[in-house]
Parts: sequence; structure tokens; C-alpha cells
Amino acid sequence: MKNVYKLGAFARIGIFVHWTTLVMFAGLFLYYLWLGASLGGALAGVMLVAFVFGCVILHELGHALTARRFGIATLDITMYPIGGIARLERMPREPRQEFWIAVAGPAVNLGIAAVLCALNLATGRSLGIDTLLPPHTTVLGMLMWVNLLLAGFNLLPAFPMDGGRVLRAWLASKMPYARATRIAAWTGQGMAVLFGFFGVIGFNPVLLFIALFVFFGAREEARVVAEAERAARNAPFEAPYNAA
Repeated sequence: MKNVYKLGAFARIGIFVHWTTLVMFAGLFLYYLWLGASLGGALAGVMLVAFVFGCVILHELGHALTARRFGIATLDITMYPIGGIARLERMPREPRQEFWIAVAGPAVNLGIAAVLCALNLATGRSLGIDTLLPPHTTVLGMLMWVNLLLAGFNLLPAFPMDGGRVLRAWLASKMPYARATRIAAWTGQGMAVLFGFFGVIGFNPVLLFIALFVFFGAREEARVVAEAERAARNAPFEAPYNAA
């Protein structure tokens, strides 16, 4: 793959980072220095963000390892500035499989949050959401809330995000797969418009990137499924071969 660097592998799944992510970390380090942080403080800030990315990698491994249980291999996991993507060799067409693969990622985040919550309680640290922001930031508290937010955000019905795939799995259990995909894609594009609106009024470029990813990702997956359905309908009928 071009423009990516390998971080390592887990369970024979290659984990890569896109060059734009490395640029983001470098820019974040310089930004902390510009704000007046010491060299150690800037490194600590970057490490905190790196921990968050580590949680995202675990989220993607949740998808990948669950897919493996259904006989679907994962080609690789790549980290981008807006998150991670696990590339499966194929998308599951069975609703039950898609449901479990989709919820596995947020389930990992909820599990991490539960462990961090227990550690916070055991050490007497605050569980308040104010631990996300200075001057009350604590590593355990921040990571706990970040994982809760990651789980909640990913479960929004914004296809092709996890929640959108859960929606398609539910719809596909009640109607044809192509129609379920269209409805999930329309819902996802509607959510993308909302993300874009809040990204503009809140001057949040990350939310704008996510909006673009969701909007065009939903449209592309709906197109691929529609083309596959048309090809299947137009395929010539072949009588089964009878050895007798």
C-alpha cells in the first residue's frame, strides 16, 4: 500500500498508519509548544492522543477478530487522523453476521471504559466528565470518557459507520438486502448533513471530514450493492450439471 507505514501486526493482521496521521501528531506537538508547554508537556500531550489512537486500534481489532469467527479475513487495519478502518476481504451478507461484526468495535470500547472506571474507583479518582478538559484532566478519567464517547458516536445510525451497519442488518432481516442498504445509506447521508452542519457552526474540521466520509461512503456502498444486485438478476440461467 502507498503512503502508509506498518506499526506491527496482531493475530496476523497488519496494522498501518497513514502518513497524514504522522503529520497530525507532529503538528499537535508543535501546537503544544506554541501554547507554551514544555518539551515534556508537549510529549505528554501527544502520548495522551496516542493512547486514544490505541483504543481505536483495539476497536478495529474487535471488528476484525469477530469477522474472523465468521470466516471473513481482514486485509489490514489503517489509522487515519479521523480514526481507523479495518478492511475486510468481503462484507457479510447475512444480517446476523453483520450485526455482530458491527457491534464488536463499540463493545471493545465499552469494555475498556468499564476497566478504566474500576481503576478510577479503586484509586479514588474522579469519574466526572470534567476529567476530559484541563485543569481537571486525568489520564484514566479522560480515556474512560473517550471510550464511552467512541462507543456512543460509532453506534449512531450513520451508515457506513457501525450504527449504520447495525441498522442495515436489522432492515435486511425484514426486507431484501439491496433495499435495506438503500434505506441505511439514505439515513447515513442524512446524518452526514447534520455532522456537516454542526462542523460548520462549531468550526470543527474533524466533524466535517467525518461528514464527507459518511456521505460519500454511504453512496458508494449503496452503488456497489445495487450493481451487484443488477448483475445477479441479469446473469444467464445455467441448468445444474447432472453427472448421471
